[in-house]
Amino acid sequence: MLKQTEHKPRTTHTWRVWAIYMVLAANLSEEQALKQPCPSCDATQLCNCSSMGLDFIPSGLTSKITTLNLAHNRIKHIRSQDLQQTVNLRVLLLQSNEISSIDEDSFRSLGKLELLDLSNNSLAHLSPAWFGHLFSLQHLRLQGNSYRDLGESSPFSSLRNLSSLHLGNRWFSTIRQGNFEGIELLDKLWIEGGNLSQYEPGSLKSIKMINHMIINLRSITVFSAIVRDLLHSVIWLEVREIKLEIEKESLVQNSTLPFRIRKLTFKDASFTDQYISRIIVLLKEITSLQELEAIDCVLEGTGQWNIDEIVSSGQSFVEKVSVINIMIPNFHLFLDMEGMESQVNKLKALTIASSRVFMVPCKLAKQFSSLLHLDFHDNLLVNNRLDETICKDAWPSLQTLNLSQNSLKSLKQTANSVTRLPELINLDISQNNFGDMPDVCAWPKNLKYLNLSSTQIPKLTTCIPPTLEVLDVSANKLKEFGLQLPFLKELYLTKNQLKTLPGAAPIPNLVALSIRRNKLNSFSQEEFESFKKMELLDASDNNFICSCEFLSFVHHQAGIAQVLVGWPGKYVCDSPLAVRGEQVGAVHLSLMECHRSLVVSSICVLVFLVILVLVALGYKYHVVWYLRMTWAWLQAKRKPKRAPPKDICYDAFVSYSENDSEWVENIMVRELEQACPPFRLCLHKRDFVPGKWIVDNIIDSIEKSHKTLFVLSEHFVQSEWCKYELDFSHFRLFDENNDAAILVLLEPIQSKAIPKRFCKLRKIMNTKTYLEWPPGEEQQERFWENLKGALKS
Repeated sequence: MLKQTEHKPRTTHTWRVWAIYMVLAANLSEEQALKQPCPSCDATQLCNCSSMGLDFIPSGLTSKITTLNLAHNRIKHIRSQDLQQTVNLRVLLLQSNEISSIDEDSFRSLGKLELLDLSNNSLAHLSPAWFGHLFSLQHLRLQGNSYRDLGESSPFSSLRNLSSLHLGNRWFSTIRQGNFEGIELLDKLWIEGGNLSQYEPGSLKSIKMINHMIINLRSITVFSAIVRDLLHSVIWLEVREIKLEIEKESLVQNSTLPFRIRKLTFKDASFTDQYISRIIVLLKEITSLQELEAIDCVLEGTGQWNIDEIVSSGQSFVEKVSVINIMIPNFHLFLDMEGMESQVNKLKALTIASSRVFMVPCKLAKQFSSLLHLDFHDNLLVNNRLDETICKDAWPSLQTLNLSQNSLKSLKQTANSVTRLPELINLDISQNNFGDMPDVCAWPKNLKYLNLSSTQIPKLTTCIPPTLEVLDVSANKLKEFGLQLPFLKELYLTKNQLKTLPGAAPIPNLVALSIRRNKLNSFSQEEFESFKKMELLDASDNNFICSCEFLSFVHHQAGIAQVLVGWPGKYVCDSPLAVRGEQVGAVHLSLMECHRSLVVSSICVLVFLVILVLVALGYKYHVVWYLRMTWAWLQAKRKPKRAPPKDICYDAFVSYSENDSEWVENIMVRELEQACPPFRLCLHKRDFVPGKWIVDNIIDSIEKSHKTLFVLSEHFVQSEWCKYELDFSHFRLFDENNDAAILVLLEPIQSKAIPKRFCKLRKIMNTKTYLEWPPGEEQQERFWENLKGALKS
């Protein structure tokens, strides 16, 4: 007994220690969590803290933040101080956390908040105090929590600017009067009420106008009550997941005109034959209803509707009916709806898509006297059944027909069938496997719009009607387009194999052209400008060759950005390799790449001109002469100063002008070589070695001569100076500074008249004595004696 008494206080003490520890640990964890930062804030003041494993709203949030994303964390509680500083917040995303409690003044400072998402949390109730200061709130998402109702009053009474509201969950069961007080106008209201079982009539009447309301529910009673409340406020009502059963009471019970509802959609709903008959009758009472839609629904029946009840209830006001992807388990037993003819003669638009329809009985088709739009896309129509569906006098007013994605095989038969539609303007027969196109087809005379995309057509023929204004032949196998379509305004050639733009002459009124995703390499300015009325051209996603001509065109064509769709992002170079992948508008090739032949030609011309100038300058300033003289001088420098005596062959080498050759050859040579003893002279005409370079001949002759005799005259100094080659010997001769040179003047000549390049000769004439040829015979005898004496010295 004593031991038990002692054990009890010890146990109590242990539990107290553990309790204190848990409290301290919790506080410590909380303090650490409160200090968790949100590092992902960008320059636009958007902070993305989603999926970071946060347990609390991070601290350090400032007034600069406009968007805060805290979705997909583990936040359980929102405290008063968490968002106190974020006074400029516009968007707050808190979806997919574990939020179960919110302090009443947590959103007190968020007067500028426009979107609040609290969906998919654990909120068991909604407090009006949370939203009391959210005066700017436009979008509120509360779906996916655990609350069962909206409370006794309206949580939204202060949300005067609310535009969209999404609420409800799988536990949501009750809507009371007053729950939507304060809301007058909504663009969209979405209530997830799959288990909604209690709806107090008049609960939604406080909302004056709703553009689009979506409600998931299963109760037919609740559905009827909601419809009655919304007749005057909602424009489009979309009901999901309902299993419709027999409803005896009127949907407009105790309601007065005018009604506002215009469109009613059933999605993922289930119908029976009995309810089909009843709902058709009930909906006739809603005189404002113009459009009826059934999407992804199931019809558990075989079409055994109460035709008598339907007919006796009067004419329907619905003008548009859409049935998309309807499932009829007993489709093989389904009746042909005989007797419904009187209910369809006012219908303007009918869509039956993705529903395995293979025909419409001719008798019924003839009753659609007012139908303008018929959409049968994604069904099982074949040509034979189409011929029965569009029988004579069927669909007399039809203007638009969509037969895309069916099982039509013959374009000619299809065209023949639609010729029975005299008012047809728009025809879509895309995504049928037609293959080859016949040369000639019959079409409605007023046809303006034709869609033949994705029909496996390899080539276009004159089967295409010339009356068209819009033609779509995208996603085929076309390699060219050359049809004569004078009224065509829009042409779509996307996803074909065209390499060039179509010619403009056959389609002079074209306004819009799409040739996207073809094999187009480029287009020229002439091609582009040939379309006089072109306003839009979509040539994106082609493999462009960025040639100089193409780049010059796109860079300098005024207003091309306003015409090319997708410019510049979707126009990319495929070649040259250096610019592959770059946007066409950003590529600039060099002058050499663009004008190679011109640049090469210019360089050649420039080089030629430079050479020509150099030649002219060389000729004017005797550059060539100087160069050749320098070369001769260098050659002469390498040889001995004087040849050995045994190599002396001539008494004198004679340098003279061709113009003085008569005196030299007929007078001087005869006088000297016939003298006693005779002198042996070296003359270039007679003694130069044939085939040997003249410079070498000159130098060798001078070296093998005892003297060099220069016969000077005006011709010698003013003409070519003995053809320049004779003058190459001057370097060797005058560099030796000896008396080997003998000057003979045939006529008076001034040293100043000698060109400057012969500076040595001018110097010799100024410093040495020379012989002058006298005019008289007496003086000539003395001249010869002096010359012979000079040659002997």
